[in-house]
Amino acid sequence: MTRTATGSTGTRRRRASLAAVVAAATFALILTGCVAESEPKPAETSAAPTVSETPTPTPSDAPPPALVPNGTAAENKPFFDYLNNQAITAAGGQPDGPAFINSLRAGGFAVETMELTPDITTVGVKADSVQFSVHAPDACLIGQWGAVGGYTSIIAAPLATGKCFVGQTRPIDF
Repeated sequence: MTRTATGSTGTRRRRASLAAVVAAATFALILTGCVAESEPKPAETSAAPTVSETPTPTPSDAPPPALVPNGTAAENKPFFDYLNNQAITAAGGQPDGPAFINSLRAGGFAVETMELTPDITTVGVKADSVQFSVHAPDACLIGQWGAVGGYTSIIAAPLATGKCFVGQTRPIDF
């Protein structure tokens, strides 16, 4: 049987759809693993993640948020969101994983506390979304960027492994 150009396109579409489903399932597992706790946390941490879909508007004369060295995830989330929104703007709305990591690094977050998911799928196409994190002393700051869902961030408890993400992450060697 001879393959036609249409059949090949259909195969590519099925692979891209499969990659999108795998990426969505992986992110769901990541978030599920991040919020699962075996022991209750002290009252000062929230059991429910904090979600921020858009930056909080600030008056034009107010200074931008700043890094709180050795601060909690909640103390540094406004700065985390600020830097990530700056990365999105600087990349013309098309940032990749390194754009976020480089912005967070330039803002003063330590690269050894960061994790990044691959932004290219196992079949070699651009991932629908990328996730990145900074491990604060008490919790994980986790951001996600996708062309469809935009930017979202949460604060979540670290996994039992001490990491923020389940599975293999991309080396931050750039």
